[in-house]
Amino acid sequence: MTAAGFFWHERCFWHDPGAIGVFSAPGEFLQPQAASESPESKRRLKNLLEVSGLIDELAVRKPPPANREDLERFHTNRYLEALEAGDRGRGGDGGDCAPFTPGSLAAARQSVGLAIAAVEAVASGERQRAYALCRPPGHHAEADLGRGFCLLGNIPVAVMRARALGQVGRVAILDWDVHHGNGQQVAFYSDPEVLTVSIHQAGNYPLDTGTFEEQGEGIGEGACLNLPLPPGCGLGAYDHAMSELVLPAIEAFAPDLIVVACGYDACAKDPLGKMLLNSSAFARMTRQLRELAERSCEGRLVMVHEGGYSEGYVPLCGHAVIQILADSDIAVPDPQDEEIAAWAYQALQPHQRELIDGWRAAWAAAGRL
Repeated sequence: MTAAGFFWHERCFWHDPGAIGVFSAPGEFLQPQAASESPESKRRLKNLLEVSGLIDELAVRKPPPANREDLERFHTNRYLEALEAGDRGRGGDGGDCAPFTPGSLAAARQSVGLAIAAVEAVASGERQRAYALCRPPGHHAEADLGRGFCLLGNIPVAVMRARALGQVGRVAILDWDVHHGNGQQVAFYSDPEVLTVSIHQAGNYPLDTGTFEEQGEGIGEGACLNLPLPPGCGLGAYDHAMSELVLPAIEAFAPDLIVVACGYDACAKDPLGKMLLNSSAFARMTRQLRELAERSCEGRLVMVHEGGYSEGYVPLCGHAVIQILADSDIAVPDPQDEEIAAWAYQALQPHQRELIDGWRAAWAAAGRL
């Protein structure tokens, strides 16, 4: 069996959103601070893979950046030209909390290039599984608008390209970032051949999207599934949501390829989310998806790195995920794993069960399970 692919590039780490801290922009009474969307969580993950030796079991590639033709499969010409103009000047904001500085567009194009290469490698059969260490993230970017630290739609561009070139047919996209995967949703909202699933913290970001009632439109109705979980969900809630609805929905869709918008901001240490996962939870979800992919689509599984803002904890979560992808025995100890699992309210709570079971019943009643 071929090694899992690992796609990265130093250029992605050079994107600079500015000194905005955990906010969307600087302000008079906000002492300048490195942005929460910083390179460190990703660079530290790459470094941890090097130090543990796991990277030596991966097929490492540094693919080229995305070209304009591929970007235009999703993004409007107006938006791309606005980004280019800002990149030639002093930078700016892609729209809604998507700040950038000169050089950021090169990093964003490189980030899309990683996702394109990872999807193509798996869709073509070169690799069975792959991980793209993308930055800037992309799951909030829309066709004509950058949002939530995302300038370009990494996954939408990569999936649209693969489908346009006949590399893949039906695709299931699971977004487990703590924030709603609005970018994939808008990209494929009327497309019955792409299932978009987002499990996220309700009403976090964006505030105006991500309800269960958003299920696609036209011939794409029923190909969009949102699970807006209440703040404070932990291991029990995520386990229940995955086993009762997420995995069955994907399996019923019968995709040719599964792509994961792999954010780690649902971890208990994240400053921008209020969920309680540990690294073992991300490993467990990855194993479940890997087993599902082996049953349903010849093992074809791609992970595309999204959010996650704990510089210390994201590397442990990412390493746990990549270990499962690589089918490796190389593990690193997580000193917080058992402590997080022992926190109060990690078990499935009654209100969480009621929500998830209600969504499952509605999805089943529509004949989608």
